[in-house]
This record gives sequence, C-alpha cells and structure tokens, in this order.
Amino acid sequence: MASNMEVFCEILIAILLPPLGVCLKRGCCTVEFLICLILTILGYIPGIIYALYVIVFQNRQGESHDYSAPLNSA
Repeated sequence: MASNMEVFCEILIAILLPPLGVCLKRGCCTVEFLICLILTILGYIPGIIYALYVIVFQNRQGESHDYSAPLNSA
C-alpha cells in the first residue's frame, strides 16, 4: 500500500502534467497512458480528471498482480 506522501506526490504530478503522472504510476506503453495523452491534447482538464482517476481509484488494492503469471501456479 502506498503511503500518504507518495499518493500526494502522484496527485500533484498528475495535476501539473497528467500524462507524466500516469506514466509514473502505470508505465509509458499502457492504454491508460495513451488515453491520458490524447485527453490532455484535446483538453487539459479532461486529462487531469482521467489521470486522477487512474492514480486514485483504478486498481488500488491489487497493485502487485502479475497478469502474465499462469492461473494455476501450484
């Protein structure tokens, strides 16, 4: 789980440069980053809203899931 200061810094970066905040949280070659980049190009406010959504709400509990792992790893 992320600390409060880490979340605060992520939110601050997402407000200043929305694609950078998503890139630091999810990576540069993800769908979330591309959506945020397009929304920021089309309008700064939609980019901020989407970046905050990705950082704060999306997949907060399961950050360490490895989706490339087999389903039945016994």
